[in-house]
Amino acid sequence: MTGYVTGWKLPKDERERLLDRFPPKYERTIADHVTLHAGATEDTPLPRNMDAEVVGHADDGSSLECLVVAVGGTTDRPDGSTFHITWSLGSGRKAEESNDLLRDKGWKHLDRPISVDLEPARFKW
Repeated sequence: MTGYVTGWKLPKDERERLLDRFPPKYERTIADHVTLHAGATEDTPLPRNMDAEVVGHADDGSSLECLVVAVGGTTDRPDGSTFHITWSLGSGRKAEESNDLLRDKGWKHLDRPISVDLEPARFKW
C-alpha cells in the first residue's frame, strides 16, 4: 500500500503505558496508530478527536497480534473492518494483515476497557 493514511497516532506516553500492559509477543513492535482511512491524500481532512478505548486483543498464535480499539464508542471502521492497533509482527508479516486476522478469526474482549488518548494524524504509508 502506498499513499496516505488518516487516523490517530498513539502518543509516546500512551504507547509506553500500553507496552507495559501488553508486552509484544513477536520480534517487530509496531504499536503506532489506529487507521481511519487508508488511501487518503495530502488533502484528506484529519479526523476529529474522539474518545477511544482498547477493548480487545487478537493473536494468530504464530506471528501477528493487535489490540482492538473502540473509537467514539464503536470498533467498526467505516470501510467495514475493525479499528485496531497492530501490536507486533513476526518475520515476513505486514501490519495490514491485522485486518485479515480480525475478520477471519475475531478477537477476545478485555475484562475492562482501557481509555487511551489518540492524536488525529495523517501520515505516509
